Order: sequence, then C-alpha cells, then structure tokens
Amino acid sequence: METEINDLNVKLVVFDFDGVFTDNSVYVSEDGKESVLCWRGDGIGISNLKKLGIPIWVISTETNDVVAKRCEKLGLSFIKDCHDKPKALNKLVKKYKCSLADVVYTGNDINDSECLKLAGFPIVVADAHPDVLHLAKYITISLGGRGAVREVCDMLSSFIDKKNNLC
Repeated sequence: METEINDLNVKLVVFDFDGVFTDNSVYVSEDGKESVLCWRGDGIGISNLKKLGIPIWVISTETNDVVAKRCEKLGLSFIKDCHDKPKALNKLVKKYKCSLADVVYTGNDINDSECLKLAGFPIVVADAHPDVLHLAKYITISLGGRGAVREVCDMLSSFIDKKNNLC
C-alpha cells in the first residue's frame, strides 16, 4: 500500500454512506421512522481533511433524509438516492477537473464495486462485503460506523501533510 499511496495525487475523496458512515444497521420505530448510528469522531477527521482543501463527497443509494442531515451537519456535499454511482463519480471528476486516478473512494458493498474499480485508490471498511474486499488497495482496521471514516481521513490527512512538506 505504501508505494501506491505515495504515487497518489489526491484531488477528490468520496464515501458511500450506509455501512461506511454507519454500522449498516437501521433502527425503525413503530411509526416507521428510520434512524442510523454514526460515529461522532468521524467529524474531526473530516474537518481536518477539509482544512487541506480536498473536496469530500458522499454518494449514496439511500433515499432516507438521514444522509442529507448527517452530511449537512458535517458540511459535506452529497448525492443521495443515486441509482448510478459510477456516473455520479464521473460527473464529480469532471467538476473538479481531475482524473479518476486522483480519486479516493471508500465503500463497503457490491453497489460500490464499479466506483471502487474506477478510483485510483479504492478503500473498503473492515466489515465490507466479501465480494468487494479484493477491489481495495486499503482495508480499514475500523468497522463501518465505528471510526472507519475517521481512519481514512486521518490517513489521508497525514499522507497529504507529509507530501506537502516535502515540496
């Protein structure tokens, strides 16, 4: 992994939501309202990465507004109810005038497969579905919804900081 990340020029960081920001659980009340559990410490990691000027996005197939509410609280741009994640990723690449090789994408399940294949540095969380593990250049130590986002942000912040200090 060390060699691969050293060759990386991070221009865009993209996360899936369910199973990455959350532990992939959903709580459903008797009135049908859904809620999820997110790791509060992820916010500090995101904040530190944002200070480096790297655009951070969430692309999710989830329709529930919990994605929007969490992303808004963290100050993240997001696309929810997305039925074509690779198309959305390619639009972001065009928007930021970078290449797919400059993208770090973190996912956890088969609906992330194509984006993981496209990204220059694909990451999956420790408890990702077995069918996507082989697509990752990095597998987090932390579980989804249990600090995986923080781990990715801290790793990228440290890498970018070191790279910037070499110049």
